[in-house]
Parts: sequence; structure tokens; C-alpha cells
Amino acid sequence: MRNAQPETLTLDRVATPVGEVLLVTDGEGAVRALDFADYEDRMNRLLRRHAPGATVTNGRAPEAVRAAVEAYFSGDLRALDGLTVRTGGTAFQRAVWDSLRSIPAGETRTYGQLAAAIGAPKAVRAAGLANGQNPVAVIVPCHRVIGANGTLTGYAGGLERKRWLLEHERRA
Repeated sequence: MRNAQPETLTLDRVATPVGEVLLVTDGEGAVRALDFADYEDRMNRLLRRHAPGATVTNGRAPEAVRAAVEAYFSGDLRALDGLTVRTGGTAFQRAVWDSLRSIPAGETRTYGQLAAAIGAPKAVRAAGLANGQNPVAVIVPCHRVIGANGTLTGYAGGLERKRWLLEHERRA
């Protein structure tokens, strides 16, 4: 594909109870990134890695995608389940991210459980690193992973947001 045109992605901004989220979709409506506005630099770095050469323009995400994100933050925890996510990443990273999507809302898993779920029980640290490289926060629910002792551990959106997301899911 020598003369392929660079991909154009759309960046939408959606207000949520825990701050504005940046929602990046492609021309087919797949979610390519979701992050909090105060972490835009991180999101752009991950996008360059997962969609090299892509151009990002401001616009509006497809209405169904935008509505699903809004519905999740309003309490419909299943609203994100049907969204298509398209990322780069290694096969291992994609396995971790797929596994994250199988954790039911309101539940948590440890990094060890996450590694075991993909058939690599000794790859706890690697699973943690993959979790941290997830470009699609909330939809690929990396916030549902906690430390072995049950404590909240690092979250790219900040521990207060992680706490809020988990409490939001438990309430709903």
C-alpha cells in the first residue's frame, strides 16, 4: 500500500462527572483512544504509537459512540460493551486489553489474575505494563485492575478518578 492516504481520526470532547474526556474515533466509528483531557499529551503519545502517521482533527464522534460514553457516565454500565475498539499494540498487549473488557463492571481483578486470564500467569509485570499502555480508558477498563493486596494502584487518569469509576460502577 505504497500510496495509501494517511488515516484521519476525529477528536471529540465529552463532558463527564469526573472531567472532560477525549474520544478519538476513526472513519468507521471504531474508538481509537479515550482519555481524560488533562492527559491529552499521554493520549497523543499513545496514538502516535498505535496509529502512526494518522492526522487527528477536531469534530464529533459518531452519535452512537458519543451516546454510549455519555450513558456509561450516567449509570448505564453496559452502554460501552458494544463499542468497537481498534488499537495497535503487540499480540500480548491486545490479549491483555481483550481480557480487561471481560471484567464485569463493578468487579476488580489483580494484575496476577489478569496475567492468568490470558494464560501467562508468570507475566504479572508485563500484564501491568500492558494495562498502563492501554489507549482506550474506561471502554477497555484498566481501572478495574488493583494491587495484589486489594489497594488501588496506578491509574493513568489519576487515583481519584479510578476510585470514582469503581464506586460509580458499584453504585449502579
